[in-house]
Amino acid sequence: MSDEFMLDTDDLERRMEGAMANLKTEFASLRTGRASGSMLEPVMVDAYGSMTPINQVGTVNVPEPRMVTINVWDKSLVGKVEKAIRESGLGINPQLNGTIIMLPIPELNEERRRELTKVAGSYAENARVSVRNVRRDGMDQIKKAKSDGDVSEDDQKFWEAEVQELTDKMIKMVDEALETKQAEIMQV
Repeated sequence: MSDEFMLDTDDLERRMEGAMANLKTEFASLRTGRASGSMLEPVMVDAYGSMTPINQVGTVNVPEPRMVTINVWDKSLVGKVEKAIRESGLGINPQLNGTIIMLPIPELNEERRRELTKVAGSYAENARVSVRNVRRDGMDQIKKAKSDGDVSEDDQKFWEAEVQELTDKMIKMVDEALETKQAEIMQV
């Protein structure tokens, strides 16, 4: 290999892992049949004039497998938190008990489970596209170095194989995460 060209594969891997981390966050927000505090992460509350994550206005707990509770710290925000949950599209009906909001997680029907597996599939496809975009950036760097004369034909093939191997590894991880999530959603 020539000393002049060094592809930053660590940077490419870090960017691909960022796509993977984003996918895991999106998967966590998908409802399965079980309660999870992370399903409330995308919900924002209009608190004190700005949109605030729900975990910054109260304590989110999962006291039992099919129940999430939110202990709202400021009594004046209870109504706003309840409204934010109703409008979030989670399909959960909040119940008030003083400053505590209880969210019973209903059993998912077969049709809703199928819809959620499709949503999970689209999240995974977005992650694959992100990984492929990083791959394309890496390949472009290699081609530019080749056209500038910084890399030989053999080195170009070596670096392209390295980038492709990294891409294949990440795509496989995305597919495995999708399979796991779909199995979790379809589990009754």
